[in-house]
Amino acid sequence: MPDQSAQKSAHDADVLIIGGGPAGSTLAALLAARGKSAVVLEKDRHPRFHIGESLLPFNVPLFERLGVLDEIRRIGMPKFGIEFVSPHHERPSLLEFAGSWHKEQDCAFQVRRSDFDLVLLRNASAKGARVFEECRVTEVAFPTGGGVCATSVDTDGATREWHARFLVDASGRDTFMAGRQNLKQRNKRHASAAIFGHFTSAERLPGRAAGNISIFWFAKGWFWFIPLADGTTSIGAVCRPETFKARESDVTAFLMELIATCPALAARLKNAALTGPATGTGNYSYDCTSMVGDRYLMVGDAAGFIDPVFSTGVYLAMHGAFVAADAVTTSLDQPARAAAALRDYERDCRKKLARFSWFIYRITSPAIRGLFMAPRNYLRVEEAVLALLSGDVDARSPIRSRLLLFKLLYYFGTGFDKLRDALLRPSAALRVRS
Repeated sequence: MPDQSAQKSAHDADVLIIGGGPAGSTLAALLAARGKSAVVLEKDRHPRFHIGESLLPFNVPLFERLGVLDEIRRIGMPKFGIEFVSPHHERPSLLEFAGSWHKEQDCAFQVRRSDFDLVLLRNASAKGARVFEECRVTEVAFPTGGGVCATSVDTDGATREWHARFLVDASGRDTFMAGRQNLKQRNKRHASAAIFGHFTSAERLPGRAAGNISIFWFAKGWFWFIPLADGTTSIGAVCRPETFKARESDVTAFLMELIATCPALAARLKNAALTGPATGTGNYSYDCTSMVGDRYLMVGDAAGFIDPVFSTGVYLAMHGAFVAADAVTTSLDQPARAAAALRDYERDCRKKLARFSWFIYRITSPAIRGLFMAPRNYLRVEEAVLALLSGDVDARSPIRSRLLLFKLLYYFGTGFDKLRDALLRPSAALRVRS
């Protein structure tokens, strides 16, 4: 990292970026490589803890374009697929990325986010972005004459003023701009919350599958099981918020209580131990009524977040940063086209969130669970679903027609279940006579 004390007077920039997570660091590196002056204001000091350790195969080309793939390989645990475990099926289902539509995208990584985010932030600095850590933005204004003014506070209480031509909110779940402009809305269709911790000595899958993520369904929701390269395993439960509101024990004890209700996971953790207290987080799924505005845009979790069952968070943040780089560059170089470029950016973000969301909204339904637990590659449908789980959300992707077929199979299965239940349910007349 550059010497921050030597740069305290260099506050002006083309772009001011709030947040040094995957979205902010990626965007800063891209803009700096294009010759734009970018300043990143990060409230914490890296490395710092963050949840969300599982990456997708489509992250890998982004790492290559940023020039950090070798470093990610060094800190990461290879991830070749996804294991689904259901209490309603005898055997787990293992889906490998090598079986997807895109055969070349056969591997991703599990990472400690503290190490991963540090790699990306250092890369942004190496590309020429100026990074200021332990610097929390408190106010932002957009003067009538143009540009952006921001105020920040350091850990020593000192305030600073910053001036830029454009603002990017990459503040993650802090949702800096959305919170101040009342743009954030909870996802009513998929309200969820999470509780998680790191374990040692968890039983992993054998051989090359040792780094695969496992998804365990249980009565109240689902668990993630993410093996990390240092031997620890991230375990988290995602449930409806009311599940956590009804708890009578502390967060750590409640996590262990939930694990006990999932025998398949409990067996994998019989010799495991928590490395520290568990952590909980609420309001897991949300979006914003608007992701852009005059002289600013939101990227990554600052714009929206969906249930992490398919490990989409980091990929959407980084991919969004690549798209945002074009929108920001256009806004700076061709102001007359700025509004159109920002609208295109927001449209792209919403479409990609929607492609994942259809599956996520239904992940706990018996019909979708059955399709994942007993996949069939008729007409390459399984390959298409695996491509989506790898990160293929491109509007022009060849998998679109197969995903439509998958959805039709889902609706057929759901309709069949409802018809069966209706036929088996006693009629009102029979209930009266009985």
